[in-house]
Amino acid sequence: MRVALFLTCVNDTLYPDTGRAVVKLLTRLGVDVDFPMAQTCCGQAHYNTGYRHEAEPLARHFSDVFGEYEAIVTPSGSCGAMVRELYPRMGERARAEGRGDALAATLAPVVPKTYELTEFLVDVLGVTDVGAYYPHTVTYHPTCHGLRGLGLGDRPRRLLRAVKGLELVELPGADECCGFGGTFALKNPDVSAAMGADKVRNAESTGAEVLCAADNSCLMHIGGTMARLRTGMRPVHIAEILASTEEEPAV
Repeated sequence: MRVALFLTCVNDTLYPDTGRAVVKLLTRLGVDVDFPMAQTCCGQAHYNTGYRHEAEPLARHFSDVFGEYEAIVTPSGSCGAMVRELYPRMGERARAEGRGDALAATLAPVVPKTYELTEFLVDVLGVTDVGAYYPHTVTYHPTCHGLRGLGLGDRPRRLLRAVKGLELVELPGADECCGFGGTFALKNPDVSAAMGADKVRNAESTGAEVLCAADNSCLMHIGGTMARLRTGMRPVHIAEILASTEEEPAV
């Protein structure tokens, strides 16, 4: 199976190891992974800030770059939700504005074949045991876009439970937002910081060494709060846990 890795801006700029982990994991599972060099921002930051028209060229470019692949895999629930949920909405809005069906037709091919990583593993490849080894105590934070937008459900937990050596402990208040929300954290810093502190206190109460999630933007926010509160916990993307093996263990 030939798939494209949609790494996203945040991961490309700040967390390239997550992208390497996705490639390592999928290759181990027999998937042929391409990284289209022409990929750029999907337009989520523009759309969520109210610049819908400015997001349209980025969405068209996304479709041009990724349209030929059998599947598009991303280690980001928020960017995955942008394509799956909001690209169709962009097409509908353009039609309602009297601009015809061109945008909807351009974006339609990529919508159903864009998958967040854990969706792809469980729903497309049909695996939960990916041969991973990670001898640490872990708690899982389901990010808002993954939980509510994509409906990931228990897929990430099923994958984590199958990891050799990993002890999974439940996170109190797991379904509560961490407070990041992209530009929300910039526009409402006090509220964002308070929500982040609540999330970290809940995580710390589990006694886990690691808090993992499927979105590095949320982990960045949570990790910053952890560092300021000196908790000793580490934020780790789920891809890096699933890519870890006994022969090549992650730190």
